[in-house]
Amino acid sequence: MDLSKKLDKFKQQQASCQSTLAKVAASRPPPKSSTITTSSSSSKKPQAPAPSSLAQPPPPQLKFSNDTERLQHINSIRKSAVGAQIKRVIDLLFETRQALTPAEINEACYVDINANKGVFESLKKNVKVNYDGHRFSYKSKHDLKDKHELLVLIRKAPEGVAVIDLKDAYPSVLDDLQELKASGDVWLLSNYDSQEDIVYPNDPKVKIKVDEDVKQLYREIELPKDMVDIEKDLQKNGMKPATNTAKRKAAMQVQGAQSKQKQKKKREFTKRTRLTNAHMPELFK
Repeated sequence: MDLSKKLDKFKQQQASCQSTLAKVAASRPPPKSSTITTSSSSSKKPQAPAPSSLAQPPPPQLKFSNDTERLQHINSIRKSAVGAQIKRVIDLLFETRQALTPAEINEACYVDINANKGVFESLKKNVKVNYDGHRFSYKSKHDLKDKHELLVLIRKAPEGVAVIDLKDAYPSVLDDLQELKASGDVWLLSNYDSQEDIVYPNDPKVKIKVDEDVKQLYREIELPKDMVDIEKDLQKNGMKPATNTAKRKAAMQVQGAQSKQKQKKKREFTKRTRLTNAHMPELFK
């Protein structure tokens, strides 16, 4: 009860204060309009400052960046092992195929080469990196730019070129190899291990000389009579046979067994079967 009485008393006091303020505001006279004088003394007075309502708002306060995830990512890269940072730079150079300065590399992949002496020295000595004193670029084993230069290189190597040495020549080199194979310009010999694939030129102008002892060894090789054994020997030497005789024979045996079962079913007779010689009328003429 005491709390409610105090609340009612506070409300009454608040109402009386509001009425008093209203009476005071009503009793004040209205403001007089100010006259502008043209005297010389008034012209010399300094101008009044602009009202606070027209003042420009203060500039917004600068805030620290809230991109903590990106900053943590950059920090983790720069604290990683030297080998991981080198791989990151080499991957960048391989993808862009451009000569980049240390500052451009730092901006692209967050590896600060200038601040890490171990990364800097290792990149200069890396066989896949070319450094001209200012910029780093990717260095492939064969400096090729398109399919035409690729074909020229292959035709100059009748002994063949390993595909693994061509993979990083330029981004679409593997697609160009398949196109050259489809057009008959090259031979691409494949086996189970793709790293051992070798591409040979298929150019009539290229003369491949084979020694007589090699020819003699080739003629003296006795091949198995069964094609299955030949395929097994090819597989033992890491080559993939173009045929699969064992699978073909198994399929033929299955088909032959099914056809024999059908024939047996046609020739089977039951006790109710009536045998006659009506199919041989010439015997009774």
